[in-house]
Amino acid sequence: MTTPAIRALKCSSQERRLTLLTSPAGAKVAELVPEIDDIIVYQSPWMKATAPRTDAQEDYAMIEQLRNARFDAAVIFTVYSQNPLPAALLCYLAEIPLRLAHCHENPYQLLTDWIPDPEPAQGIRHEVQRQLDLVATVGCWTNDQRLSIRVPANARVRLQTLLDHIEIDCDRTWIVMHPGSTAPSRRYPPEKFAEVALLLKSEMGCQMVFTGISEEQALIEQIRAVTGGDSYSLCGRLQVAELAALIEAAPLLISNNTGAVHVAAAVNTPVVDIYALTNPQHTPWAVPHRVLSHDVSCKYCYKSVCPAGHHDCLRLITPEEVVAAAKELLALREVN
Repeated sequence: MTTPAIRALKCSSQERRLTLLTSPAGAKVAELVPEIDDIIVYQSPWMKATAPRTDAQEDYAMIEQLRNARFDAAVIFTVYSQNPLPAALLCYLAEIPLRLAHCHENPYQLLTDWIPDPEPAQGIRHEVQRQLDLVATVGCWTNDQRLSIRVPANARVRLQTLLDHIEIDCDRTWIVMHPGSTAPSRRYPPEKFAEVALLLKSEMGCQMVFTGISEEQALIEQIRAVTGGDSYSLCGRLQVAELAALIEAAPLLISNNTGAVHVAAAVNTPVVDIYALTNPQHTPWAVPHRVLSHDVSCKYCYKSVCPAGHHDCLRLITPEEVVAAAKELLALREVN
């Protein structure tokens, strides 16, 4: 969702080179973003996924690496619940002369370009718009605000080999279904995913291709045990590039609100987003879509685990609603 802002930075100067400082997981996606010239992988201590360490040697080494690279400027992208100051301090110590970020509190010397963060007090923007607005403050714009991803040709070849191996009939309607998510609060119940698959199979003759990481194998097999034939799994068999190629080739994606949804937006594949009301700003961007939620009084909790324990914002979405949304998007695709 940051890629439109990255494009704005890139196209605002013909000679500009962009290096992305990111996590190992972010680097896998960044390899597919054409606007990014270089990648530096850093497991920062202020990120949740970073394993504990006993000293700061990696952090001192990163400061030195950034200093030696002699960057002209740093743009720090955060969601509004994140504090940019740890990253700003890193860039300050690396002597990067210009440092831009949204920030709720006065950063004093840590940011040369401080944009007081209006969220959430003055409303909440889509994450794409938030980052576009940030770079616009330093004169960077783009007319192309689509998400950016480039699917490598060899990934399409590898995908076709996998599709041939599972013997899916690409001349019949097939749908990618992504039932997993890192956060339990964003997972539609597996039995309801199974019912969606059964309804689409019985009413439209659809085939289902399930995707997910290897740790989600049991979840996917639980669903497939109910759906029977015309159900295929590529769980744990796809790198990010192959996942992008699969979603690019598919007529439709049905998914929880997770990274697959944004891959679909980047490759312009329609998506039914079964959207937990944990937060409002990560809906599909600039792609045909249907966002399905059940309104609840506890919405926008920002929790990875449902604090109320009922999961009603997802659990009360009926499989029939999901199927109706899928049919609408498939019909639109046929018309277009």
